[in-house]
Amino acid sequence: MPDLQEFILGEFHRTLDDRYRLAIPSELCDPLTGGDGDCVLAKERPGCISLWSAAVWRENLQEGVEWVKQKMRKGKLDDQLAQVQLFGRLLSTRHRPATLRGRRLVIPEGFRQFLDVEPGGEVMVVGAAVCLEIWNPALWLQYVQGRMPKFRRLLDKLAQ
Repeated sequence: MPDLQEFILGEFHRTLDDRYRLAIPSELCDPLTGGDGDCVLAKERPGCISLWSAAVWRENLQEGVEWVKQKMRKGKLDDQLAQVQLFGRLLSTRHRPATLRGRRLVIPEGFRQFLDVEPGGEVMVVGAAVCLEIWNPALWLQYVQGRMPKFRRLLDKLAQ
């Protein structure tokens, strides 16, 4: 888990330009990048991609991948070859480095289809505490409507 000084929070309507560029609100961008602009873009769920600090992403990903590699070296995954292959396929396509130029992010091909928003279309840019997320607006509304009634229970559980 990243060493957070503050949560990344907020909900903003934005429009993709004709070159799939997106202006990230400074309220979300500044705590995320620490000023260097190095980030990682990741596919989360259909209609949602996330933007992470490159340092945080590398730390979290490297630890998990190293555990899988160690288990493979010890032969503990020999009977799970199909799952290892699936993991490799998803890992190959799940994320890629991204650089914020100013506060602009270019959504790369592959991520565009996953987000399912055309140029000139609206997106929702949402702070997700440890990263920011870019959502297809219809899927964001559906997600929030399904989760909001459980907010208080989630807060109580996390605050224990």
